[in-house]
Amino acid sequence: MPLEQAQSRAVFPEKTCTLRTSVATRSGTGTLARAVAKKVRTPPPPRRVQAPQRRETRRPSGGPPRRSPWIYAAGGALVAAAIAATVVGIVVARGGGGGTTKPTATNYNTLPGIRKTKAPWPPEYRYLADRLAPLDLTTLGGHNGLVLHFHAHIDIFVNGKKVKIPALVGINPGAGYLTELHTHDARGVIHIEAQKARDFTVGQFFAEWAVYLDSHSIGGYSGMKWYLNGKQQTGNPAALIFKPHQEIAFVVGKAPSKIPSSYAFLSGE
Repeated sequence: MPLEQAQSRAVFPEKTCTLRTSVATRSGTGTLARAVAKKVRTPPPPRRVQAPQRRETRRPSGGPPRRSPWIYAAGGALVAAAIAATVVGIVVARGGGGGTTKPTATNYNTLPGIRKTKAPWPPEYRYLADRLAPLDLTTLGGHNGLVLHFHAHIDIFVNGKKVKIPALVGINPGAGYLTELHTHDARGVIHIEAQKARDFTVGQFFAEWAVYLDSHSIGGYSGMKWYLNGKQQTGNPAALIFKPHQEIAFVVGKAPSKIPSSYAFLSGE
């Protein structure tokens, strides 16, 4: 065989081999690509999140409802406050006799003209008009249109002797008016007259009269004791609410031979 032919044969097989290799390579590459294409990773499915469950708030009908202990504590506090207000607002005086008290936010003893002196105590007119508003007293032009009209009696004893309550307490002749609490004479009869139903207290009358009064003092006297319908009382007499035909007695020092338990009112009083 000529040398050139042999060389040619030698070359061609290498080329053929090269071609085969090339084809095989392409074939392998295509197969790998197809395999990869077939094995495309799919994303994992989303995780299931459980929706929050609504708690069942209904209770069996047979049992009591459950409530926070703070609700019961608050309710208890309100009940206690209501009871305390009732006890403070309406107190039956010891010894009976229809004695009911009414507290006030105003200290009547600080009003202008109040006298902490010894008897006698005439009506005080100079500061009377200044005291009426704090005392919640109004003036009346007369006795017309009254829906409240009754009488009570007050006695004051100092060392066994009676101190007179003067006429015209709560009546100002110069100004031409009278108030809802007043006296017409020196018997100690207190007239309670008003154009609407409401409560009036002993403290209002004494402050209108301009005489100091507290639990143990009257005017300039200390060591005072007081009685309602003949029975000794405790507490501040200024808070006592007037009731029809009460007999109220204040005693300083030596007591009289007998503490009055009633008063002989005139016919119609």
